[in-house]
Amino acid sequence: MKKKSFLAFDIGATSGRSIIGTLDNGRLQIKELTRFPNQMLQIGKHLHWNIYSLYEHLKEALMALKNEGVEISSIGIDTWGVDFVLIAKDGSILGAPYAYRDPHTVGAPENFFKLVPREKVYDLTGIQVMNFNSLYQLYTLQKANNSLLEATSEILFMPDALSYLLTGNKVVEYTIASTSQILNPRTKKFESLLLEAAGVSPSILGNIVMPGYITGRLTKELAEETELAQIPVIAVAGHDTASAVAAVPAENERFAYLSSGTWSLMGIEVKDAIINEETFELNFTNEGGIEGTTRFLKNITGMWLLEQCLKEWKKEGISYAYEKLVHMAESAPAFESLIDPDDPSFANPESMTAAISGYCLATGQRSPDNHAGYVRCIFESLSLKYNYILGKLIDLAPFAIEKLHVIGGGSKNPLLNQWTANAIGIPVIAGPSEATAIGNIMIQAKAAGCIDSLQEMRSIIRESVLLDEFDPENKEEWKNAYIHFLKIIFKQTESIKTQIINS
Repeated sequence: MKKKSFLAFDIGATSGRSIIGTLDNGRLQIKELTRFPNQMLQIGKHLHWNIYSLYEHLKEALMALKNEGVEISSIGIDTWGVDFVLIAKDGSILGAPYAYRDPHTVGAPENFFKLVPREKVYDLTGIQVMNFNSLYQLYTLQKANNSLLEATSEILFMPDALSYLLTGNKVVEYTIASTSQILNPRTKKFESLLLEAAGVSPSILGNIVMPGYITGRLTKELAEETELAQIPVIAVAGHDTASAVAAVPAENERFAYLSSGTWSLMGIEVKDAIINEETFELNFTNEGGIEGTTRFLKNITGMWLLEQCLKEWKKEGISYAYEKLVHMAESAPAFESLIDPDDPSFANPESMTAAISGYCLATGQRSPDNHAGYVRCIFESLSLKYNYILGKLIDLAPFAIEKLHVIGGGSKNPLLNQWTANAIGIPVIAGPSEATAIGNIMIQAKAAGCIDSLQEMRSIIRESVLLDEFDPENKEEWKNAYIHFLKIIFKQTESIKTQIINS
């Protein structure tokens, strides 16, 4: 295999990175080129993304690439899901795109369901109902008579909008579009009925392209400014989780994955969407993957809980290294304070520690006494919630689930990985931590003809990265803790009995 290098832009809701990936003799090597912040921009009462700042960071990375002296075959961009950019008829960007945590969509799904029933929306899209999904963002803007939306000719999801700034070409990539709750996973087309119900013209969404599509090349002006060639830009799996799941180093289909970061996304990879009454009741989602696969998954609030606590403590002048946090969690009493990570009170509170304390007191538990107690509460609660969601996946999967692959930043947390293995009762395979960037790079390599299939991608990744395995321990202790956890998160007696019987 001829040596080739690729540039991945992996942009999350708090930061972004550019990473060079080099494929040589069936082995992958990666190197971080630049790192940059991505902060929500508050304008008045609303939260937005500064897309022009992101574009400047992309240009800075391209200039840094020039100094590296590495010949790049292509560029790919992945970001978080659902958010989009409004584009005018003349191609101009209209305003700053809304951020998914903006409160303007609170209550929007319930109002939309008066127009199209919730069951119908789910049957058409198979997507977990969350108030910030693109469908409800568009509906909210239309209901507010937003003048920018009125002037909109088309919308581009975030990775496609950034590719547009690099190339001048507009595409709508499948995996990122699948997060919108507008796309039908069976037909792989947008549902006009939903857009029309939202009061939005279906014409604002263009034709869908699949991962690996060549969007275009760097514009002549950008190539001259950065002193680079007009490098091809590939529409990779634009949704960061789709790129991350492509990098799961699984040996066969009998696995579940946990993409662990600000959000935790737990799911399985299947050929066809799973849409039925049970998945509707459980609010599971069906999002697009590469090679026509479906990512059947559930969103779980992840390290957002800890990140918000750390922000509070930093304001108090206290900062913790990652290793210190793990030691703190181990030192605190076990199973003293448990929370449901997905309780609405943790969505965006003024004080996360106050929200956790309030939840514990409201459920008859002792509130954490110190920072170590909060960290342990978060780690234990996440592990137990993972067990609950995995149990549902086991019931719904068309195959036996033998392992859980943890990818993303959370794969570097050995304590959380061990506790997760203890909670779920099957082995946890941790790594790669840079799964999203690796998936982005490998999709580019596939588009370049270096790789033939998803399984070959995964085989190369297994040979190229260090993986850690965690086997379950203290099973009886964690089983009892899980029963206690269910009693906390399910208020009604009958619900508790049902969950315990099914566990």
